[in-house]
Amino acid sequence: MDMDTEAPASVAQEDTASQNMDADSISATMGKLDIGESSSSFKKKPVIIIVVGMAGSGKTTFLHRLVCHTMASNIRGYVMNLDPAVMTLPYGANIDIRDTVRYKEVMKQFNLGPNGGILTSLNLFATKFDEVISMIEKRADQLDYVLVDTPGQIEIFTWSASGAIITEAFASTFPTVVAYVVDTPRSANPATFMSNMLYACSILYKTRLPLVLVFNKTDVAQHEFALEWMTDFEAFHAALDSDHSYTSTLNRSLSLALEEFYNNLRSVGVSAVTGAGMDAFFKAIEGSAQEYMETYKTDLDKRRAEKERLEGERRKENMDKLRKDMEKSGGETVVLSTGLKDKSVELDEDEEEGEEEEDDDERFSEDGSDIIEDDEDEEIASFSF
Repeated sequence: MDMDTEAPASVAQEDTASQNMDADSISATMGKLDIGESSSSFKKKPVIIIVVGMAGSGKTTFLHRLVCHTMASNIRGYVMNLDPAVMTLPYGANIDIRDTVRYKEVMKQFNLGPNGGILTSLNLFATKFDEVISMIEKRADQLDYVLVDTPGQIEIFTWSASGAIITEAFASTFPTVVAYVVDTPRSANPATFMSNMLYACSILYKTRLPLVLVFNKTDVAQHEFALEWMTDFEAFHAALDSDHSYTSTLNRSLSLALEEFYNNLRSVGVSAVTGAGMDAFFKAIEGSAQEYMETYKTDLDKRRAEKERLEGERRKENMDKLRKDMEKSGGETVVLSTGLKDKSVELDEDEEEGEEEEDDDERFSEDGSDIIEDDEDEEIASFSF
């Protein structure tokens, strides 16, 4: 009796030991899997300046003036052109999208119009933008600013997937500031001014980056009226007194809604022709870069940490599923059921049923043919009578 009771206990202990050994071996195997955390490198220099603005606001001319100012002031700059449709550039670009993508060939190959060709060219260039980032990283210690010129159609860059990819790639590696260029003479109209402010507000909240308002063409019209409208909404309402349309009422309401937006915004007046206001612009860029490091970089780190946390949870869940499957199978080969065999069986059954139905139809048609012939004979006989 004692021998019989001791035997099952020893067998149970051996099974437990073997299970523990299997669990240890599985854990060791899982530990050998190379699943490392994503590493991110961030550099405080250079500062990326992305120049955007409405068509005709003078972005390319303004960027040319920036290049001239950096060369005259011994500021180390790097120039990038992202407009594939421009024919000639007044400055020399270190990285030019036209060297990689041929805009007219894209239009012919994909049968696109001008805007579609620009958008597709930008999408193609964005697929290799990691190489652009690596090139700038190699020269980061030798640069102070990277000046980026965007396509003339502002919506192609600001509201496209490629524009978001390029902006986020810059912002995750370097301090990035968006410079929104405004055509000052045209903004003298309150409706046009409000349209520019709404677009600037949308860019600010979409990119989540510091924004500098650049009132260009101050050699034609001074920008003091715009600064007054931004700081004193009553002055803006006074400019709308002559207009009593629905647009005027809407602009009055929007000016009150954008008051908080104006308070936290840097704005400068420049002239791309004469070069006036360049020092004030770079001073605003330095302040925005500092704001990026204090505010926007913290938000970026939070979003990145949240993304890594979700990615870690997903990996842990997948590893737990894999561990359970390995423990369940005991390390043996498992044949996965794809369901194709069952589908083939169902198809065979359906084919057999279809053949039986065809046989029944043939029999029915043969029997029915005799009946029809008899009816025809009767009809013929009746007519003959």
